[in-house]
Formats: sequence, C-alpha cells, structure tokens
Amino acid sequence: MSYESAKAQFADWGVDTDAAIKALKDIPISVHCWQGDDVVGFENQTGTSGGGIQATGNHPGRARNPDELRADLEFAYAKIPGSHRLNLHAMYMDTDDTPDRDEIEYRHFAPWVDWAKGIGIGLDFNPTFFAHKKADDNLTLAHPDKGIRDFWIEHGKRTRDIAAQMGAALGSPCINNIWVPDGFKDLPIDRMAARTRLEASLDTMMAEAKTDMLDAVESKLFGIGVEACTVGSHEFYMGYAIRNKTLLCLDMGHFHPTENIADKLSAVALSLDELLLHVSRPVRWDSDHVIMLNDDILAMAHELVSGDLLGKTHIGLDFFDATISRTAAWVIGTRNMQKALLQALLRPWDRLRAAEDALDFTSRFVVTEELKDLPYGAVWSEFCARNGAPTGTELITELDAYQATVAGR
Repeated sequence: MSYESAKAQFADWGVDTDAAIKALKDIPISVHCWQGDDVVGFENQTGTSGGGIQATGNHPGRARNPDELRADLEFAYAKIPGSHRLNLHAMYMDTDDTPDRDEIEYRHFAPWVDWAKGIGIGLDFNPTFFAHKKADDNLTLAHPDKGIRDFWIEHGKRTRDIAAQMGAALGSPCINNIWVPDGFKDLPIDRMAARTRLEASLDTMMAEAKTDMLDAVESKLFGIGVEACTVGSHEFYMGYAIRNKTLLCLDMGHFHPTENIADKLSAVALSLDELLLHVSRPVRWDSDHVIMLNDDILAMAHELVSGDLLGKTHIGLDFFDATISRTAAWVIGTRNMQKALLQALLRPWDRLRAAEDALDFTSRFVVTEELKDLPYGAVWSEFCARNGAPTGTELITELDAYQATVAGR
C-alpha cells in the first residue's frame, strides 16, 4: 500500500500521519552499549557479575574493544531512523590506564565523548556496581563494611562528575542511572539496617548538586543470589526519588511477571518531575530478551502518548542476547520501540477520550478494535524512507552483510 493511501485512511479517523512522523523523529531513545559485548566491559577487574546479570550464547561478532563497539553502534544507528543517544556503563572506559572503580575520571571516557560529538548523539551514563571483587558479597552501598561502602560511594561520586562533564561537553543533560545488586540469597534478619545503609550511602553520593546531568535510581525485584531480599526495592526507590527529586527508573524486567509496568507510569508521574524507562522483554522474569512489538511494548507506548508523558520520560533500552547478531538486536529492538510509539501517535485520542468520558465503553471498544486494521506499516515505511533507513528485505540484507564482516572476531 502506498503512503498516500494510508494517509487518507488515517485521515478518515481524524489522524494526521505527517504530524505523527514528525513527532516520532523527535523522540530520542538511549541505546545501551552492553548489548554489543555481552556486558563484559573494557577494564581488567576480577569478580562475579552479580545481581543476576548474564548474557547467554556465543554468537560470533562480539565487540572486544571500544573501537569495535563504536563501529557496531555506528552501523546500528544508520539503520535506526531518527537521532538517538548512547547509554554507557562505567566499565566501558577507553584508556590505557587501569584505574579501579573509585579512581575513574572523565579523561578515561573522553574518546566516547569525542565520538558522540562527531556523530551527533547524546550520552547517558551508569556507575557499575557489579563485576568487581568488592561486589562479590552482593552488597555494595548497603554493605555492613564501611570501607566497602566508601569505595562504592566514591565510585558513584566520580560517575556523577563524569556524567556532568559529558552533558556539558555535548550540550545535553546526561542521565546517571544508579542500580545496585544489593540483597540477600536467604531471609535477612534486619532489612531495615541494610536499607538504612543504602539510603545513607545514596545521600552521601549525591550530596553535591550538579548541572548538566540528572540522577536516576532503579529498583529490582530480585536477582540470582539475592532471591530473598533486594535492598533497593521498588517501594524503596520510589520513596527515595520522590523525597530527593531524582528520576525514577522503571525497568520492564524488574517486576513480578504479572505486573503491568505501563500502568505504573501515570501513577508515579503524578509525584515525579521526570521518569526513566529501561525497556526490555522478560520471558521468565528478568531475562532481558530483545524487545518485540508485543502487547507490553504497545501498552507502554500507549501510556506515554495518551498520558502526555513523552515530555517527562526518558526512554532507554536494556536487553542483552548473545545467541543472535548483536547489531541486529540493537536495530530490531530499537525500531520496535519506535514502531510502538508510532502506533500510539496514530490514534484518534480526542475521539477515544470523548467516548471514555461519556462512559460510552462500547464505542471505546469498537473504535480501539477497528484501529488495529489500519495500515501502520505503510506509515512506518514512509518514516524510514524520510530518514534514510531501510525496511523489509533490504534491511535484512544489510544486517546479514554486516554480520558477515564481524563474524571472524
């Protein structure tokens, strides 16, 4: 079907497809670096990964150094319409130095900033509280040993400094997202003590006001080795974010499988100025599969658009699958998030709201179902064409060709 024909069909419903295409182009998605190398990083640290973080599979082509990772990212960005961001973890430094986590500085990441500036993208950042010998107890900021807590507090302080300098250099605020794996495998005696330590550590870490960066805190239900109690639970961080006016990060894989994460957006948005999303696909809880264009992603996009939350929500991705091409995972996963947003932007919201406000649930239901038959694919193809991104068999050919060039790594 031609775009003009699809445009006319949507116009019959009062939907302007050109406006939707323009709006989608202006929604940046923060692509996560760790899909490209299976969450290995580029430092020489020893320690278990911790917190249930594990990329399974050994598909050929894993990036082994910053240059390879950047090349893979550049290929991926060229296939993703629009202008986006990169979410970088602290263990992805680019330097010949070997600083420990409490010694990292902006200069260890300066090549990433130069690269980002060169291709016109923004950067986000994350302290890395795992894959280190001082995280092997699955306790970092909540550890009963003050020396270990102080080590991780200093690490967090330095990532905030680095994030602020990244934001200033690129002219776009850098989100510094804090997730820690702290918890207990079996039932703890004193949850309050651990949570009190975590709160105090966070307070110390974030005591100094910063410009050009935004703090975010991220919860988790549980992880491998912390099945009985996660110190930084959803309730802990939701309260912390509200009290301290940080961003709250909602990761779609970090809740009970029966929880509707999209439903949480409007609830927490009433108490927070800004939100951060980590979009993933939990098959068996936090399995972090590459996102599909499924009901969960469509519901998330629906809430972002219907609740007018795009202006206060930062969208990031968080999945890692080493059983398939890593670049294909980035491209398809990010495009699926965009496809979901496009479908949400192509809804006749005034008509749907009017029916709901009038308690006309029959009309709401009928219209919602009829909309499913509209030619969203033709509008997506037009969006890609306007932004120089391939679709269909052309996309598959280009993904396969690039994978062939990196398979020998």
